Amino acid sequence: MGSLPCVVEDMGGVLQLYSDGTVFRSKDIKFNMQLIDQNDESSVFFKDCQYDKIHDLHLRLYKPRSETTSSPLSKAKLPIVVFIHGGGFCAGSREWPNSHNCCFRLAAELNALVVALDYRLAPEHRLPAAMEDAFAAMKWLQAQALSENLNGDAWFGEVEFDNVFVLGDSSGGNIAHHLAVQLGGGSSELAPVRVRGYVLLAPFFGGVARTKSELGPSEAMLNLELLDSSHPFLQEFGHDEWTDIIFFHKVSLHY
Repeated sequence: MGSLPCVVEDMGGVLQLYSDGTVFRSKDIKFNMQLIDQNDESSVFFKDCQYDKIHDLHLRLYKPRSETTSSPLSKAKLPIVVFIHGGGFCAGSREWPNSHNCCFRLAAELNALVVALDYRLAPEHRLPAAMEDAFAAMKWLQAQALSENLNGDAWFGEVEFDNVFVLGDSSGGNIAHHLAVQLGGGSSELAPVRVRGYVLLAPFFGGVARTKSELGPSEAMLNLELLDSSHPFLQEFGHDEWTDIIFFHKVSLHY
């Protein structure tokens, strides 16, 4: 009789890879944060959409309530922020509280439509599957733009398809980087969608030689003072309790 499969890789109990190639993914992850829910007093609506039928992939749309914003741009069409979650290409979801709450806040603070996509995860789906899925999500966004006057989603009636920003966190930053290389800022392949900028938050590339962000302090050591010393633009623009929001204000509102 052969020996039973044993764990050869363990990602904090969230994902375990066994010696026979099988994968275990935990569905009982204890997050130390509460999920922001949608209610009658919420400043943001959100809903899920399928963007890839073949691989059964979904994304989540976040749209600020027009009547709750006091922004001087409240009457203008909304910019679009495409959010790509991190997780080492092996974990993460648009439904996880850290991703969901971030996107909820982005939509509310930036007065933008946020598109948070899921993608196929490794090791079941080897790279570049994640990059291919992110591109498919951008093509889905293009389809909404092209069908705007036909049978497009009503949520896109108040957005600017030529004012799109792609935001990637950790491995999501790597995926955003590959989109930037593939599409640049004004690829005709996506018209009338136009990406105006890419923002990589602590992007993960995972080579033998580590990047500065990969060598940086652990999340437990991050604080506003450290971020101030690392990013001069924060000293110029100032910050609040959510530092990334301030940087994105400067990107999205100057168009």
